[in-house]
Amino acid sequence: MSELDLFKEKILQGDATSLQTQIIDHIHFTLGKDRYTATKRDLFFAVAYTIRDHLVDGWIKTQQQYYEKDVKRVYYLSMEFLMGRTLQNSLVNLNLWENCKKAVRDLGYDIDFLVEIEADAGLGNGGLGRLAACFLDSMATLGIPGYGYGIRYDYGIFTQKIIHGNQFETPDNWLRYGNPWEICRAEYLYPVQFYGRVVKYTDSSGKLRCEWVDTQEVMAMAYDNPIPGYNNNTVNTLRLWQARSPRGFDLSYFNHGDYIRAVEEVTLKENISKILYPNDNVFEGKELRLKQEYFLVSATIQDIIRRYTKGHIHLDALPDKVAIQLNDTHPALAIAEMMRLLMDREELSWEKAWQLTRDTFAYTNHTLLPEALERWSVPLLENLLPRHLEIIYEINARWLQEVNRHYPGDLEKQRALSIVEESEPKKINMAHLAIVGSHKVNGVSALHSDLLKQHLFKPFWEMENAKFTNKTNGITPRRWLKVCNPPLARLITDKLTDKWATDLYDLKRLNSYADDASFRQEWDLIKRENKVHLAKIIFSEHEISVDPDSLFDCHVKRIHEYKRQLLNIMRVIHTYFQIKDNPNKEWIPRTVIFSGKAAPGYFIAKKIIKLITSVANVINHDALVSQYLKIVFLENYRVSLAERIIPAADLSEQISTAGTEASGTGNMKFTLNGALTIGTLDGANIEILEEVGADNIFIFGLKIEEVEKLRKEGYQPWDYYSKDPALKRVVDAIRDGLFSAGDHDLFKPIVSSLLEWGDHYLLFADFHSYVNSQEQVSALYKNRETWIRKSIYNVASVGKFSSDRTIQEYAKEIWRL
Repeated sequence: MSELDLFKEKILQGDATSLQTQIIDHIHFTLGKDRYTATKRDLFFAVAYTIRDHLVDGWIKTQQQYYEKDVKRVYYLSMEFLMGRTLQNSLVNLNLWENCKKAVRDLGYDIDFLVEIEADAGLGNGGLGRLAACFLDSMATLGIPGYGYGIRYDYGIFTQKIIHGNQFETPDNWLRYGNPWEICRAEYLYPVQFYGRVVKYTDSSGKLRCEWVDTQEVMAMAYDNPIPGYNNNTVNTLRLWQARSPRGFDLSYFNHGDYIRAVEEVTLKENISKILYPNDNVFEGKELRLKQEYFLVSATIQDIIRRYTKGHIHLDALPDKVAIQLNDTHPALAIAEMMRLLMDREELSWEKAWQLTRDTFAYTNHTLLPEALERWSVPLLENLLPRHLEIIYEINARWLQEVNRHYPGDLEKQRALSIVEESEPKKINMAHLAIVGSHKVNGVSALHSDLLKQHLFKPFWEMENAKFTNKTNGITPRRWLKVCNPPLARLITDKLTDKWATDLYDLKRLNSYADDASFRQEWDLIKRENKVHLAKIIFSEHEISVDPDSLFDCHVKRIHEYKRQLLNIMRVIHTYFQIKDNPNKEWIPRTVIFSGKAAPGYFIAKKIIKLITSVANVINHDALVSQYLKIVFLENYRVSLAERIIPAADLSEQISTAGTEASGTGNMKFTLNGALTIGTLDGANIEILEEVGADNIFIFGLKIEEVEKLRKEGYQPWDYYSKDPALKRVVDAIRDGLFSAGDHDLFKPIVSSLLEWGDHYLLFADFHSYVNSQEQVSALYKNRETWIRKSIYNVASVGKFSSDRTIQEYAKEIWRL
């Protein structure tokens, strides 16, 4: 054993005493503090650096092993990675939680307090970014050589403040105190070009060559974050790029006293990685967003080729050693960038470059909303990325030749299958580019994948049906049970052993405990303790007192019309009237918990938040109704808040209009933590129904074929409004100012969206069914023993929804590992 190995063995002991020594050393040597000057934040950083030391040893060994074995690597490209906090997750995956807890306790602190000090790494808007984080965890746990590639945004998803019931946004300066987990890799610094022009020339061998010249350069600097697998000594990498100016400020301006001008160029270039774009599911073709997307893919593809060529002389084996997964359309420019580098830099022929590119890339689609698909204008691309536009035109021309061979003379087919849309101005359909340039295309739930084939991408599926597949999303059980709900995880482990943490199907054995009265009692007690904890958070942050014995009814996700938080608050208003009308009825007390962010420019979504908070203000101050019904809007929804809400939930609201939600993963997280689901037959709800059984879930509303039929026949929301007195009473109350102190204009846009603008997401059509289903929920909750049994059945049936299963399917059927 070398001296270095002996040193590592000595300092990297995982017992509590050794951890304590390492923490004290970091306070002294890394932070330059002593016990008199160290703050609580210093202690958090010292603990984080200590755990990072343990990660780094496995990190280096993992990467060495990948090189020695010359493995095929998976590169997951995503504009978003919603990682949340790292400390607790790392401690659990390294099996150091208990020892670190003791080490910190012996220093006079509570580990839970330190966990709360850490800022959420909120580099994503919601499900897309959180899925990417789960996939990284699963790849590391399965020992798959996986790398995440994204952007190191200075500011993540905005911090939401609710002031007088309205959403306000403030910057999320998550790097204010630094990030103890990352390591800057300054040696991996790549130039990323913009603007300029393309020069064509014939080389000495008579081949036509292209050179992209007179460009503006931005440098991409790598920051690596360790991603530990669960209890397996594998540590993978999330590499995030930060934009840097290729040189310092212009000294000539500085010397003449123009200090602002001197640093202006630096600031403009480094703006590329400043802020995460908020998502409102409506594509807006902003130049900065396009720059961000190209910045990510250019640095990443350069890095991938560098790593590949370290061990391979020829590029022929690229698809055998590299698999690139595009997480939605945002990184689709990687296809054009790979072609540019293979042809212009590596001097491959078009045919060879295209074969390597197509065999390397795969594309995941995440949306069914046509308005959310990226379509970049040709003039913008021509100005910003002229060489890439040429390549995309050539890809399209050759693709349309292939289309014409399949459908001779069929101009309609060519139009439908073209990457270039003949609009004014012309646009490049990035989803079409991703499909044409990939060897596999997948949706993220069975329904979503079917709808892609039958509607959104039907012409492509008809022409290349073998290319399309389904990979139902999943969640990591480490983060979403073991980390966020330790009491329930311990109870399950006591009965089943820890096998479930890496084989979620093992939870099926819980079914045999559903009839065990003492087990049910423990199960119920854990749920109540989680609810008590959440109730304390609610009171601390919002001064609203809620009853832990009430039914905790949770609707937490991005605020969007298709997710139908508006339908939920309409149901709440209906319940409010029912209690008013029938005060002597035996009501089941409920606490309805909303949380989620609306995109800053999404007017109606922000109005819905205002309506929710306004209804809450009326109901929570009503002496009669508030005995049975409380409404809470928890501000600034984020991963760490979800980890508090989800374990406490009794009911999970998954009520999107059928055919709008690609999959959803919140539904899986709630199910894993013992909540029952009320939902439509949309996204992964359908597969949850198949797994848990119809008796253990509340399904309501129109099915996808009924939605299509209703819209085709001509949906008339006025008919529902005029024929349903309960619905009319709710809408009239909103319109007439009952929840806005008599202000008839405040919620007029919401009422107009329903009555005048066509109720696009069919709230009126599903209202009656939703109300009836909620009555079934209340009736079941009266029988606690039956409710607890169903809660256990839900957890026992969630095995399919592990991201480990999803990644295994990607590895076998798409990445061909």
